[in-house]
Amino acid sequence: MTTTVANSTNHTLKDQWHRIAQRLKAELGDDLFNSWFARMDAEDVGQGQLTVSVPTRFLRSWIENHYLSKLHKIAEAEIGALEGVQVRVRIQGEASRANGQGPSEVQRPVAAPVERNAAVAAQINTFLTAERGGMADESQTFDSFIVGSSNQLAHAAAMRVANAASGAALTFNPLFIHSAAGLGKTHLLNAVAHRVRTQQPGRKVLMLTAERFMYGFIHAIRQRDTLAFKDQFQSIDVLLIDDFQFLQGKAIQQEFCHAFNSLVDSKRQVIVAADVPPAQLDSIDQRMRSRLMGGLVIDIETPDLEQRRMIIDVRHNAMLNGDLAGAIAPDVLELISNRITGGGRELEGALNRVMAYQQFNKSAITLDLASMVLRDAAGTADLGRIKIDDILKIVGRHYNVGRTDLLSPRRARAVVVPRQIGMYLAKKLTARSLPEIGRRFGGRDHSTVLHAVRKIDEQIKGDEKMAREVALLIRLVEQQ
Repeated sequence: MTTTVANSTNHTLKDQWHRIAQRLKAELGDDLFNSWFARMDAEDVGQGQLTVSVPTRFLRSWIENHYLSKLHKIAEAEIGALEGVQVRVRIQGEASRANGQGPSEVQRPVAAPVERNAAVAAQINTFLTAERGGMADESQTFDSFIVGSSNQLAHAAAMRVANAASGAALTFNPLFIHSAAGLGKTHLLNAVAHRVRTQQPGRKVLMLTAERFMYGFIHAIRQRDTLAFKDQFQSIDVLLIDDFQFLQGKAIQQEFCHAFNSLVDSKRQVIVAADVPPAQLDSIDQRMRSRLMGGLVIDIETPDLEQRRMIIDVRHNAMLNGDLAGAIAPDVLELISNRITGGGRELEGALNRVMAYQQFNKSAITLDLASMVLRDAAGTADLGRIKIDDILKIVGRHYNVGRTDLLSPRRARAVVVPRQIGMYLAKKLTARSLPEIGRRFGGRDHSTVLHAVRKIDEQIKGDEKMAREVALLIRLVEQQ
């Protein structure tokens, strides 16, 4: 008789819970319901209390913080007056009372599912642990970050976040840093991660790219346990996400939004870096953009000349590593600072090119040669401004060859070399096509122009005198 009453009560609760679930789905929508309530079970109802269970601590925490009042209200509409709803975390494999298993009747969990779930959790935990320990670049610290007017505010905000004591009120959360590529966003994220890990080793820091987040979530989907993936984020104190503009896919964005909201709402620090401000993240859901804009949004601008000089000096000294024999002349370093107007990455690339050219030629690089080496890297020439007529005039004057001779079919070396150099300069300094350059140089075909460009390229690499002449002509044409 007692068993019959118990079974009848369980059957009633099961029916009531089915109706509660349907109402939750109708009010919240399929996406939210499937994310938070699909794996919730009704355990017991009695003494004015409904007890439900979920498989992870993350779900319990999220539901208690965001949906408990709604769950309470809907449950009362089906069950009657309730003093409260209790959410507990059930043991893996444990069946609920609503499904017909009383406390004394809970069956021993089947070994295979438990082992599988543990394996999935271990794989995801390994993924996150590896990211915690291996993502940050230990060389990119606050000490190695060069501060100037372009990045002063971003640096100060990152320092404030990194130096905040555990448990202290968060000043900027989330902190969103955006800029064009190569201006220091990733450096600041690494610096924050390094500072927190060094000064507060007890705090858990996770730094990863949006791509790595997507990889982890997709892996969890394939293992059929996204809840284990979500649960891992609950132990994080500081989350740093780089290249956020690459976060793709509705489901993945939704999962990130859940993790983001959970961390921010529980006073955990989140820092996001992207190429554009939140308002321009067109592929990101509007609600997520709004949450990002609710924090501190800071941009990093391109460095000014003084800051570029500092960057070049620091990078130059680091590359020399005490060996002054390979030092670049100060006027060449100044040329790089003036010519390259991008960020640290472009400046370092330009410096690498100049130093490599000097090492390969085993002689100090001059200002003219550096100008030629940087011609493609600088990206500063106005290709629409320079005319082929200007090139013909300057080349003819330099080699004392008339315009008529340059355009003629004459094959004398005194004419052929200046003509080939003229074609080379036209290809490098203008936006004209090879056929058009050929027509402007006496009606020649594009293969003749291509042969001239390749020949001068080869001669520049092996003939220092030729390299100096071409570098000088480039400067003369640019100054025209």
